[in-house]
Amino acid sequence: MPELQTHITVTSLVSADDAAAFREISEAWISRLFSVTTDDRRLLDDPLGQIVEPGGDVLLARAVSGGVVGCVALLPHREGVFELAKMGVSPEAQGSGVGRRLIAAAIERAPQLGGRLVFLGSHSSLRAALHLYEAAGFTRITREQLPVDDYYARADTFMRLELG
Repeated sequence: MPELQTHITVTSLVSADDAAAFREISEAWISRLFSVTTDDRRLLDDPLGQIVEPGGDVLLARAVSGGVVGCVALLPHREGVFELAKMGVSPEAQGSGVGRRLIAAAIERAPQLGGRLVFLGSHSSLRAALHLYEAAGFTRITREQLPVDDYYARADTFMRLELG
């Protein structure tokens, strides 16, 4: 499976099928590890209205076959601040570099949307994801250092990345 990374493209969500793939991949990992919250449902049920239209983006990793094998969202907060959220890779594509490609694409996309800072919240049990974030340049911060007031209770590890 390691060769998959060179056979994917990362593009923005544009269609109802893309939205369905984003919801399916995100729901799968969230429900396997945690539980889907009302906040999750709001974003997953309407990514165009809740993420894209307010100035964010949802990036999808597509295999050569056209199937979506991973996703990540850039949620807009206040001016210049984005949250990296809902990153997931389908089980059959895990370990193939798709997550690394998605993070790199999100870091590249955020400044195009006006981003100066990207932050995220994760869970300490998700060691592989935390390693990917740190390898991409994210540094750990405390909950009090988050640029938002209210945040997912399930998150216990927080990171940020200042952009160029």
